[in-house]
Amino acid sequence: MDYTVRDLTTHADFRAVFALELEVWQLPNGDDAVPAILLAVGVTHGAILVGAFDAAGRLVAFAYSFPALAGGRLIQWSHMLGVAEGHRGSGLGRRLKLEQRARAIGQGIDVIAWTFDPLQAGNAAFNLQVLGAEAGEYVEDVYGASDSPLHAGAPTDRLVAEWRLTTDKVRAAAGEIAGRLPGPPARGPVHQVHHVTRDGPWLLPVGEPDLSPSPDVMGIRVPPAFTEMLRERPDVARAWRAATRQSFSAAFARGYRAVGFERDAVMGGGYYVLRRGNPKA
Repeated sequence: MDYTVRDLTTHADFRAVFALELEVWQLPNGDDAVPAILLAVGVTHGAILVGAFDAAGRLVAFAYSFPALAGGRLIQWSHMLGVAEGHRGSGLGRRLKLEQRARAIGQGIDVIAWTFDPLQAGNAAFNLQVLGAEAGEYVEDVYGASDSPLHAGAPTDRLVAEWRLTTDKVRAAAGEIAGRLPGPPARGPVHQVHHVTRDGPWLLPVGEPDLSPSPDVMGIRVPPAFTEMLRERPDVARAWRAATRQSFSAAFARGYRAVGFERDAVMGGGYYVLRRGNPKA
């Protein structure tokens, strides 16, 4: 399908974004959505808001970020990337992120950051492998209780993605230069922090995370179908949240960074590739 991508600048655009927020995140009352009036103020003061329209002229995807300070440095903070059902898997998410990147570079900004749920394997693969972002910060219960059924049932812990826009790694992910994104070592198994077992369709963490070795590369596993797990087995979802909270926090304190994500075709989900002493993206 062909899409038209452009900056969103009118009040009609802002209302369409608000409506799409409610649809994508299944928000019952809009309390967790960014209202049209704030979008209107933001885009006149450095916010980036780009959208994609289908052949019928309907807004089906958008990306929204705003200027922010991180350690005294001006960045763009990417608050939302939403794609309507029926248009996911089309490459629109990547296309809008690259549009966002181009506009940020045009502002003289070289970092975009955002949060994402570390237990959502699809988001992890998109952020770290498709875009070339990295993560070295874990934040507990960032948004508090959520009205969205996509998030309710467990604390809203998040990883902070850092997308360093002009590095060779990100330029390779964008297709501007040749290059390979980081993955596990070519030889030998990756030390997995979590032991897992099956409980019917669900993958469960077993025992305490094994953080005793300090290899150069290690893996932190996450389960498949975490959204469904939140709805159907919130006890298992909370166990995963507690286990990965402990492992990410400990790994980052030891100087590791999440630099890639590997899918697991056998068990589902996948694992983060963490490297010690790795420079930022």
